[in-house]
Amino acid sequence: MSAAPPSQGLSTASRAPSRPSLRLAPRVVRTACRGCHGVCQVLVHLDDASNPVRVTGDPDSPTSRGCICPKGAAGPQFIAHPDRVRRPLLRTGPRGAGQWKEIGWEAALTLMASTFDRVRRESGPEYIALCQGTGRPYTEFTGRFIHALGSPNFVSPGHNCFLPRVIASSITVGWMPVADVYGHDGAMPRCMLVFGANAMETGAADGMCGAMMRRALRGAAQVIVADPRRTSAARAATQHLQLRPGTECALVLALLHVIIGEGLHDADFVSRHCTGFAELAEHVRAFSPQWAAPVTRVPAQDIIAAARALATVKPACLLWGNGIDTSTNAFQTGRALLLLMAVTGNLDVPGGMVHWVPPPDIRCKSPLENKKVLGMHLLSPEQKARMIGAGRFPFGPGCHQPTFWEACVGGQPYRPRAVWLVGTNPMLTATRGDVVEAALRDHVEFSVVSDFFLTPTAQLADLVLPAAHWLEQDDVVYFHKLWCVLARRRLAHGPHSGEARDDRAVILDLAHRLGLDEAFPWPDWDAYLAWLLEPSGMDFRAFSEKGLVLGPMRYRKHETDGFPTPSGKVELRSSVMAGAGRPPLPVYVEPPLSPESTPDVAAAYPFILMSGCKVLPFFHSEGRQIDTLRRLRPEPRVAVHPDALARLGLADGDAVRVVSPYGQARFVAAADDGLPPDVVQADHGWWFPERPGPDHGWRESCANLLYGHDHFDPDSGAEPLKCGLCRIERA
Repeated sequence: MSAAPPSQGLSTASRAPSRPSLRLAPRVVRTACRGCHGVCQVLVHLDDASNPVRVTGDPDSPTSRGCICPKGAAGPQFIAHPDRVRRPLLRTGPRGAGQWKEIGWEAALTLMASTFDRVRRESGPEYIALCQGTGRPYTEFTGRFIHALGSPNFVSPGHNCFLPRVIASSITVGWMPVADVYGHDGAMPRCMLVFGANAMETGAADGMCGAMMRRALRGAAQVIVADPRRTSAARAATQHLQLRPGTECALVLALLHVIIGEGLHDADFVSRHCTGFAELAEHVRAFSPQWAAPVTRVPAQDIIAAARALATVKPACLLWGNGIDTSTNAFQTGRALLLLMAVTGNLDVPGGMVHWVPPPDIRCKSPLENKKVLGMHLLSPEQKARMIGAGRFPFGPGCHQPTFWEACVGGQPYRPRAVWLVGTNPMLTATRGDVVEAALRDHVEFSVVSDFFLTPTAQLADLVLPAAHWLEQDDVVYFHKLWCVLARRRLAHGPHSGEARDDRAVILDLAHRLGLDEAFPWPDWDAYLAWLLEPSGMDFRAFSEKGLVLGPMRYRKHETDGFPTPSGKVELRSSVMAGAGRPPLPVYVEPPLSPESTPDVAAAYPFILMSGCKVLPFFHSEGRQIDTLRRLRPEPRVAVHPDALARLGLADGDAVRVVSPYGQARFVAAADDGLPPDVVQADHGWWFPERPGPDHGWRESCANLLYGHDHFDPDSGAEPLKCGLCRIERA
């Protein structure tokens, strides 16, 4: 199967359920893709020299059923790209001059180990930080490594992606609820609420393939989409609740008002398995649909209809995504949605929001189940107190990324001296890339970047390490899914791969050089894989041939086990938040920059700005140099309603500047009548690999330069990346 054309999104191979296993040709090998969040099994076609030349969907895969997206299909182009980093590079000239020399791995690791050891002896381990990008396989070792070293400064974009929902889930339910779209016992969701999510079009998320989500949506009796944009799911939905960006929590509170006020909640589940219902019922009395309508711009009758459907059409599930995480009300919104699923009785039931049972005979390495994966237990209370931003956000996921980069420049509370960046390009993907650039160019003494290409961030490093692509990894794939474990095989060797190494193998080697053997007891990567599989009796070869191991799913585990919260029940009123001095019931807070909270600012910047919405060809800032992907999205776009374009004297395809109170960026205008007339959506993660380095024009179209470091979610530290303000000008 080839990659789907842009109008069709993900492609799916149809098959009869009883189709026998595909008989593989000698030069075709089954493995697991990691072009995005890694749930799809694929078939890799090899040439006579055993080089991957084509990737197609695996029609026999229960996780993806033949689906493949353009990112996965482009794998062979990634590994063979002429600009790929294939050997360690040591800077030889001034930072950013683009002057490098190739060195061997032994020299690179010796330099890293000696520098890290010197910094921890001279200043303390907290002066060393590890920064990682989006959730990838390295996550099982990155946090563990830096915490074993004694530093609390594990820096990630998690405050803006996934972790606000994970942490809210852990204190409310005790586990991370995931939509049951695979129908393991034959039941599928009859009602689906899609809230701030669009993985149906862009790839995969939370252990679900986007095509499997689309299949579930097609089979549901009721589909309710809450999104400021008219996505493909919204176009096909029973109801599209087109809310004003940043008002998500207000909408959920109004849904709860209707369900509880009309007595539509699941009284049996609430009475037996929840605490704080009386307080919640009293709390939401004030948040009527009539109150919410002018706040959210969703008509009151639509809120009422959606609430009644969610409460009465069962089972119901929630597809929730990054759109929830990127606001200053992110944590409370996540909590409110969990309460919505709880009071309707849709937790851990077939077709609802489930707690997956992992395969029992393979050691779990998912942070959703195993809190020791990130190694926080390795830190003393004194070490945790030295974390940059400690205590600023009581439910923040570790070192706060914006606060960290400000500390690197400003030196408060101290200035980190050495930084290792693994799979991240924060000049493009973090807010205030100018601060990140200044930190790496002028303030951090020693920086290392592990990546595929010399990104704008990597161009400022002292040492660049060549990272292995998913086609170059052996792995027991367990990270973003719990109901199954997949095999990934190293299929690319030779000149295309050069000396690229799996990030985790590098971490293991460096950990041993720094004396961290207790936290990393495995001598090498092969030994670690063998340890994961040891209880099953399989070695990695046998596991690779098997390809997949399923967990024995059991529903309604709360009937016998309760919920792993302080009360043993779903905490509608959170005792943990109350103990931290935070509102124990969800509250709505107006975005800090909006037509309502700052009308004077909105007069000069009349559009509500959204960014960070994913697009099919790219994985954040990754993939711009891959021809097949770039053809699908050749230029950075800002979507604007055609009436708004006409009012500005602009047309579809015009070059425009998006200007905010913090900065500006250049885009191509894309007319989109599915947006409200005063809302625009700008692509994120743009740089131009085809332009000269070291900067590759990264500042020109960087959407994240349109935001400041002034406003954060008080609970999780999330940033308002989907509810800013801007104006549009002709470029």
